[in-house]
Amino acid sequence: MVKLLALASFATALSQVCHGSYLSKMSHNSKSLLTESMEWMDQFYDSNAGYLRAVLSNSAFHHETRSSAWYAVGLLARNKGKDVENAEKIINNVIHAQFKNREDQWYGDYQQEPEEPEVGSPAYPPSIYGTWDPNWRSFVGTTFIIALEEFESLLSNETISHMLESLKNATIGDTYRVGGVDGDNLYASYTNPAVMGAFMSGWTGRRLNDRNMTRAGEDFGKEIYDLFVLSSNTLSEFNSATYTGVSLLALSLWSKYLPSDSIMAKQAPLMIKSTWESIGQLWHPQLKNLAGPWDRSYGFDMTRYFGLMSLHFWNIIGKDLSALPEFPQSLSHADDFAFSPLFAVLGDYHNSLIPKDVVKKLKTFSGEHTYNTSIISPAYDLGKHRNITSWLAPNISIGAETFDETDIGGPRQTQKQFKPAVVQWQTGSEIGFISLWPTEKAATIVSSPGKLNITYPYGNSSSIFSFVVSTFSSKPTITGWTDIPALSVNVAGNMNETYGLSFAGQFGGKDEDIYDFEFWNITYTAPAGLVGAPNIVLDIALST
Repeated sequence: MVKLLALASFATALSQVCHGSYLSKMSHNSKSLLTESMEWMDQFYDSNAGYLRAVLSNSAFHHETRSSAWYAVGLLARNKGKDVENAEKIINNVIHAQFKNREDQWYGDYQQEPEEPEVGSPAYPPSIYGTWDPNWRSFVGTTFIIALEEFESLLSNETISHMLESLKNATIGDTYRVGGVDGDNLYASYTNPAVMGAFMSGWTGRRLNDRNMTRAGEDFGKEIYDLFVLSSNTLSEFNSATYTGVSLLALSLWSKYLPSDSIMAKQAPLMIKSTWESIGQLWHPQLKNLAGPWDRSYGFDMTRYFGLMSLHFWNIIGKDLSALPEFPQSLSHADDFAFSPLFAVLGDYHNSLIPKDVVKKLKTFSGEHTYNTSIISPAYDLGKHRNITSWLAPNISIGAETFDETDIGGPRQTQKQFKPAVVQWQTGSEIGFISLWPTEKAATIVSSPGKLNITYPYGNSSSIFSFVVSTFSSKPTITGWTDIPALSVNVAGNMNETYGLSFAGQFGGKDEDIYDFEFWNITYTAPAGLVGAPNIVLDIALST
């Protein structure tokens, strides 16, 4: 017995030595990303429950499933002490709670927290993106695949078997998703879950020798790629500080973990390269922000909210040149910091696919330039591409998106996230922003040097132009455009010259803050007898 225990201890120690070298093989940037994020998450791990507690302060000490899975990958990569034991405990807990009734629309999905009631029970009725989130199948599923690809030798045969069965269930469950049916919105244009889901199906089908599953993944992957080409070689879910980050990570999985005969493996390097070429045009190193427009964002300034693109920038050019502060967990939307282990593990591989000239642009502003492209989300765009025009100059950017869609709020139909017209500039104290609040299904919005031109082709005398304007530490109270620091704004067009001014604050004001951002609201109305399409033009220049 003593001899067996000694052998077991030796095997454990050998495993830690062999896989402890995993960290030593990582680049400095990726290693620091993994180390810092894990040291932060360690504070939230509940060893008794085998889950990570939710990292946001408004969670009342509950646990959270998805971040626990991400943390488990970090534990396997670090592989110290009880890390592997804790990782397996988390993984098996997550799998145990997976939804397993094939009759349910949420079959194969994962609990959002272990404390939640049974989805579909009388007091907890099913609500897509409410009581259950269909995207979590692929968020957790792809996490399991990364764990198997990178660290399978650390895992017990029993855990591996559980993971493969879980992936089978998640992949089958994902086939229940049809855009426009039962409240679901999974189209190829919903880029981040589409790319993850296609990969999960292709990988799991091959691992389980399920040809139908493999073919389904390949077919969806081809649909995603074809739409990418139709969208001028960029992502339909365009220029999102959060979801472009997810899509790029998922494209790394296409490239790294699928065989060469897969259409996903063949096309992923090109898709990554082209997407980064677009990012290289839109990233403004002086402002540490992606210039607008943004199809989906959780804020107005990446130096104040956590965008997953910052994890890519950390991997590529280092934390100091990214949008992140010393303590990223202090930002709004900071729960996405828990995604870091996956970005760190895949960082060096992903970086190898980024053109060197793009990396140079990420580090140093390349000078005044314009960027133009066009994209389409067929289920939401009424037969026309969304045209993008962005202008970047020293310490300022103006981004614009022309659209004609089925509903207000962009392809995701969310006013809070869709930002089709954005101005950002350096005030001297912080990044200032002006963003159009979407109120129309269609708008022709064009940026050019120092100018933002907005027209509502189907608008009328009831149309408004409502601008979300940042607060300013150097000028807490403003009365209008003339009080805005470091920027001159002159307004023309056919709207009333007078405008309404209101405030959205966390402690008061007429309006409600947006994703924690306080702001001033400047709104223009149309004259009663307006003839022609409503139009407004902002002439913009930096001032001292």
